[in-house]
Amino acid sequence: MTTPLFESTLRSLTLLGRGKVRDIYAIDADKLLIVTSDRLSAFDVILPDPIPRKGEVLTAMANFWFAKLGHIVPNQLTGIAPESVVAADEQDQVRGRALVVKRLTPLPIEAVVRGYVIGSGWKDYQDTGAICGIQLPAGLQQAQKLPAPIFTPASKAEVGDHDENISFEQAQARTDAVLAEALKGTGKTGAQLVAEARDAAIALYTEAADFAATRGIIIADTKFEFGIDAAGTLHLIDEALTPDSSRFWPADSYAVGISPPSYDKQYVRDYLETLDWGKKAPGPKLPADVIERTAAKYVEAYERLTGQTL
Repeated sequence: MTTPLFESTLRSLTLLGRGKVRDIYAIDADKLLIVTSDRLSAFDVILPDPIPRKGEVLTAMANFWFAKLGHIVPNQLTGIAPESVVAADEQDQVRGRALVVKRLTPLPIEAVVRGYVIGSGWKDYQDTGAICGIQLPAGLQQAQKLPAPIFTPASKAEVGDHDENISFEQAQARTDAVLAEALKGTGKTGAQLVAEARDAAIALYTEAADFAATRGIIIADTKFEFGIDAAGTLHLIDEALTPDSSRFWPADSYAVGISPPSYDKQYVRDYLETLDWGKKAPGPKLPADVIERTAAKYVEAYERLTGQTL
């Protein structure tokens, strides 16, 4: 395994911030460098042990989807090599795990699309017969496929906090309020942008899910992030359809009525659930075998989905 990168330390660029997984640097007024580390968060806590090759897998998979789905909505990519914007002795930190992207204004919501009843959606459905206020047919079972994919936005949380499911109307109001200044002169409203994001997100999910099915993978749900340029044009940003932002199920293990095994950090979550841990920082250290099996899950997801060797 390659030496994992818990945190990038680029001196040649200005660090703007660190998320749960990504470090963001300023290149100039128009471009950013996003470095995908090997950090792993579970239950919204960043764990002390990185997962080798995780950042490489996430970057390669996002690039695969950006290329495949670029006809649906513009994306953040510039095509500039990350190695070209950092000092020579820093290139190893960005090679294979970083992107040079357009500097865009993000929408203040997570664009979540659900194709199956699982996770928080299953809990919501059991309580209310609906998911995020969207009424669904009675009698659905856990992990059952929905009649059609649904858009269930969430508010973006700070690191360490939980995203909160909100209604479509709340997403529109929130975007109107947050982006009022950015939208001046564009002829667009936040409400219009959320409607565009909904339509784009469902189209992206539908095409990706149809493709993944040919590779023996079910994409149960996913979350996208969108941003706008100075003209108010919607762009797909952040990552796309990775094991960190999506629930991938092996089709050959899928069954209605249970929570299927998945190609993501569920293996780590399952281990953490066996510990007497309050799910607050600092997170517990992971055993070597848990780290190794989680790393293998990420690589397997990429190779099975794309048909390419990492």
